[in-house]
Amino acid sequence: MLLGTWNLENLYRPGGPFGPEDEAAYESKLAALAAVITELDPALLGVQEVGDPGALEDLAGMLDDDWRIALSEHADGRGIRVGFLSRTELTVIADTAAFPPKLHPVQTDDSGLTAGAAGRGFLAVEVTGEDGSPLRVAVAHLKSKLLSYPDNRFHPRDEGERARYGAYALYRRAAEAAALRALADELLDGDGRDRDVAVLGDLNDEVQAATTQILLGPPGSEIGTPGYDRPDNGDAARLWDVAPLIPAAQRYSRVNSGRRELIDHVLLSHRLVRRVTTAGTGLPDEGPPRLPSVGADPGERRGTPGSDHAPVWVRVA
Repeated sequence: MLLGTWNLENLYRPGGPFGPEDEAAYESKLAALAAVITELDPALLGVQEVGDPGALEDLAGMLDDDWRIALSEHADGRGIRVGFLSRTELTVIADTAAFPPKLHPVQTDDSGLTAGAAGRGFLAVEVTGEDGSPLRVAVAHLKSKLLSYPDNRFHPRDEGERARYGAYALYRRAAEAAALRALADELLDGDGRDRDVAVLGDLNDEVQAATTQILLGPPGSEIGTPGYDRPDNGDAARLWDVAPLIPAAQRYSRVNSGRRELIDHVLLSHRLVRRVTTAGTGLPDEGPPRLPSVGADPGERRGTPGSDHAPVWVRVA
C-alpha cells in the first residue's frame, strides 16, 4: 500500500482571483496533477491547497477507477483546505481547527489581532488496510513560512516588520502543531504499538524544526538513532517521521529561493513504521524531483501547470 501527501498548489477552477485565468491553463494544471497521481498510484493521498471543492472533483474525474473524496469544512481566508483522495471507502472521524484546552489565542499581526484556532482545519479519516485492520490518517497544512504583511504586501517595510511577522507566523505554526498533536493523541489512543496511525501533510518546516518536533511525542527513538530498535513505554504515543528513510538526494519537497527543503512530511505510529519498505519524494524510480524555485510572492506562479511541491510517500507492507 502506498500512502502519500501532496500540496496541489492553488487548486481552483478558473475565473477567480487565485486560480488559472482561463480554461486552457486550468486543463493543463489538472492534466499535470493527474499524470503524477496516476503514476504514483497511491491507495490514499492527503492533499492540501484545495481552493475549490469542484476542482478536486474535476481532478478525480481525470483519474482511473472511482476515487473517493473527503474534504475539510474548515478553509482559510482564500478558501483553501485539506482533503483526501482514496481508492477505497473512507469514513471521516474528525474535522477540526480547534486549539487544545489551555492553549490560548496567539498574536497574528501588529494590531494585536489573535487567532484562537488553526487557519486551516485538520481532517482525519479511517480506511481499511490491506490486512483488514483499520488505518487512521490525519492530514494538515500548517501556517506558511512565506510571510504576508498588511495591505496585501509580500515584502516588509523594514527588518523590524519582517522579524515581527516572522514571529507571528511561528506563533501560529507552533500552536497549530500542538493542535495537530492533540488530534494525533486521539487517533493513537495510547495504543500506537497495536494501532495503525499516520499524520501527514504540508507542515511548512523541516525535520528538525521545533514545530515539526512537537508532533513526534516522546523523544529519543527517531529513525537512525540507537533508541529506534529499543522498545520503551513511549512507543505507544510516538510518531516517527519517515524522512530518514528517503534517499538523501531526494529528501526535499520544495525549492525555496534555490534552496531544497523537506517541508511535507509523513509520520507513522510504531506499528505502521515497522512495516515501511520504501519512502520517497516525487515519483518512484525517477530520482530527485524536478521542481521550480519559488520566491516570496506566491502569486507569481498563478496558473502554472502542476505544483511547486513534490509528493511525499511511503510504501507499507
